[in-house]
Amino acid sequence: MILNTTYSNKKHDELINDLVGKPFSLWQSITMRGIGSKRMIIEEVSPNMNQYLNTVSDVNYANLEMRPVGVLVRINKGLKNYTWIIPYYKLAIHKSNGSSIHAEGKFINFRPNANLRENKAFFDKLLDEKVKYEVEYHTLPSFQ
Repeated sequence: MILNTTYSNKKHDELINDLVGKPFSLWQSITMRGIGSKRMIIEEVSPNMNQYLNTVSDVNYANLEMRPVGVLVRINKGLKNYTWIIPYYKLAIHKSNGSSIHAEGKFINFRPNANLRENKAFFDKLLDEKVKYEVEYHTLPSFQ
């Protein structure tokens, strides 16, 4: 689900908190050594997400924020902000010529540059949180 979060909206905040949990507290954020990524350049998106990108040849940016049961992908389009809400059970991360995030039939591919390398620790932390979630809620596939 993608929401326009340019302006604060209580209904949007409640929806985000219901889907991916409330934001981590300051103390949790410090002990986790950060819960957000640095901004990354969007290289390519799925056709159903083109409406959330700049139509002119501007650079498109996004950053990620971890939540207890999901992740928020914040996309900047000019002066507007959009938030893609992805619960962990729908999240898939692929590493091939950059990194890409897939969920709900959509994807964002990030440009393989210095910003992406700086975010390697964040992606490792994100994958660890996803695995913890899958172990806790038994969503891992069983191989019997």
